[in-house]
Amino acid sequence: MTGHRIVLGILVALLASGPARAVEVLGGTLKTVAETGVITLGYRESSLPFSFKDATGKPVGYAVDLCLEVVDDIARETGRKDLTVRYAPVTSDSRLDALISGRIDLECGSTTANAERRKRVAFSPVTYFSATKLLVRRGAAIASYRDLANRTVAVTAGTTNETALRSLFARLALPVTLVTGKDHAESFAMVRDGRADALGLDDVLLYGLIAGAGPEGGAFTVLPDKLSFEPYGLVFRKDDPQLATLVQATFVRLAESRELRWLYERWFLKRLPNGERLNVPMSDELHTNFQVIGLQD
Repeated sequence: MTGHRIVLGILVALLASGPARAVEVLGGTLKTVAETGVITLGYRESSLPFSFKDATGKPVGYAVDLCLEVVDDIARETGRKDLTVRYAPVTSDSRLDALISGRIDLECGSTTANAERRKRVAFSPVTYFSATKLLVRRGAAIASYRDLANRTVAVTAGTTNETALRSLFARLALPVTLVTGKDHAESFAMVRDGRADALGLDDVLLYGLIAGAGPEGGAFTVLPDKLSFEPYGLVFRKDDPQLATLVQATFVRLAESRELRWLYERWFLKRLPNGERLNVPMSDELHTNFQVIGLQD
């Protein structure tokens, strides 16, 4: 039995002895949830297919589904069958502060797990591998990032894409003007209405924006240059070992049952709520990553 299963086994035994005793031994997020019966998920409004609002305004997406699997396990571990799930919108700029301050308990979006962020927050196992790329209008005289001299590029505030592009343009001494949107939808709008010549964002999110634009999406294309490496994960507070153990156990469960693959196919291969398809097959790297998670027993 692995370490995370041992811890979960102890929690289950303690919960069987009664809710009051269970709360006494819980800590961090699990203790708060057990006491309040509420958990708050941070979601993104335009990070399709990871986290976005459907036509009814309901938060949906690949990362939201993964968070809800974690919530199911939290409900079992805390004994709160009546657990209330609340949603709070966050942006690239506000998501980590919202988590650290306690406004949300899990961030369910398209957040890159890098060394700098790990100093502030904790991450689940990798849920997706992406890369920074550029979206431009078809027919524009832009075939590569090297064609951006004296042009304007939109980025979303608080993203690793912004950092990567600033570093790239400075290193190449390319005179490029960067403008920032508060979220991906606003950044995309800058290219749509001509305020920017390109949008720098994770490739899968660019495909999502194109799909979300319906027929108008055909007017845009994504350039092949990979300008950074972006491994995604769900985000939760640091120094919360019980929650970290539970999140890891959730992913092991989903990998062993192949639900990780099914969830991926639902959002990346099947039709999205708006009727469009991304048609993004699972990469070899992600497939191997899910296999490794499933072997952690």
